[in-house]
This record gives sequence, C-alpha cells and structure tokens, in this order.
Amino acid sequence: MAEPLLIVEGLRIAYGGIQAVKGITFHVDPGETVALIGANGAGKTSTLKALARQLDAAGGSVRYQGREISALAPHELVGQGIALVPEGRGVFARLTVTENLEMGAYCRHDKAEIADDLERIFALLPRLKERHGQLAGTLSGGEQQMLAMGRALMSRPRLLLLDEPSMGLAPIMVQKVFEVVQEVASQGMTILLVEQNARLALQVSRRGYVMESGDITLTDAAGTLLDNPRVKAAYLGE
Repeated sequence: MAEPLLIVEGLRIAYGGIQAVKGITFHVDPGETVALIGANGAGKTSTLKALARQLDAAGGSVRYQGREISALAPHELVGQGIALVPEGRGVFARLTVTENLEMGAYCRHDKAEIADDLERIFALLPRLKERHGQLAGTLSGGEQQMLAMGRALMSRPRLLLLDEPSMGLAPIMVQKVFEVVQEVASQGMTILLVEQNARLALQVSRRGYVMESGDITLTDAAGTLLDNPRVKAAYLGE
C-alpha cells in the first residue's frame, strides 16, 4: 500500500495561552479527497494555515511525501506541490482574471506549459474565460472563489488545501464550486477539504475527520459518517 502523501502527527496550535488545536493526528493518501468537518471555532482553518505555513505550530510533525515540512517557508511549499485556497478567497483585486491565474504559476518557468495550463483552467472554469480581462475585484463572490481555485491549480499542486470554498456563496454557485472540486478530484488531485457544509463535504470525499474544540473526535469513511447519528444530529441538521 502506498505511503500517505500527508501525515500529520500531534499537531498543536496556540494563540497566546489558548490551545486552538490540541495535538491532532491524521493522514491523506495520494489521490483521495478527505474532509475536515466541524463547527465554527473547532480549529479547522487553523489546521490548514499551519499546514500551509501561514502560522507556526506549537508542536507536532507534518510530513509530506515522506519529508518533514514544518520548517519550510510558504513559497517553498508551493514549489513542493502544496497549494492553499484560503478562506475568503483572497484574489488580487486590482489584477485581471488572467493576471491572477498567472500569479499562481510564479514558481514555474515552463512558459509553454503555463500557457497550456491557462487554457485548461479556462476549459474547467468557462466563466473565468468570459471574464479574462476583468479586474478580479469586480467579480461576484462565486467567480472569485473559482478564480482562487484556478490560481492554486496553476501551480500544478499534488496536494490542494481547500478552506471553506462554499462560504458566503449563493446555492447555485456552491453547486458549481463543488462540481469543480469533484472534477479536479476525478483527475487524480489529492484534496484536503475544510468545509462547514458537512453534507456537501462528505458527499465529495472518500474519508472524513470530525473536529471538535481542537481535537479530532471521529473518523471514518465519508459515507459512514453521513449515516452516523451523532454526525447527523450535530452537523447535518437531522
């Protein structure tokens, strides 16, 4: 059996004296989509930020492709094949759609392949092609979310970290965003998905972890979690 692409052991994150993440352990195998679900404040976004080195962990180990990455700089992680789509999208508002996508490839030097990838992103996200010359700050929230995903994909990641992709979007745009997640996953991308919409997250994932107050309290196959009475009551509104 292949070694997990990502292995997190005993990850701790603290804000001052407050333990936001209390020593969690989990893994993501190559080519699978794994959901990290839980209520607001459970520590999900902090976990992704620590994995992407946007904040320092207070302890624990993060291994990617068998190598400890806890001390790498964020741009080094991108070069290693890890891309984060942050909560709140974070597009470059004063750059065009095309310029935003090109920024995703800033670590790359293969100009012809970058141009090919740009066309692939436009095929995957036709709305972005329609808006290619438009300033990113003038796009709708759903279009900005698609742009943030497209920008991350331009780095050619092996591991895509997705933080709350449905947040603040109209239902029809949520559906479109998750269709893109499924399409990217079907092409073999490894995805770690943090999402408050637990039902949607589990429907597109192979496995899931439930986070509560900084701890992982439950893990199982996604379909099993969807049928779990505790998960239904706490996160699926049943």
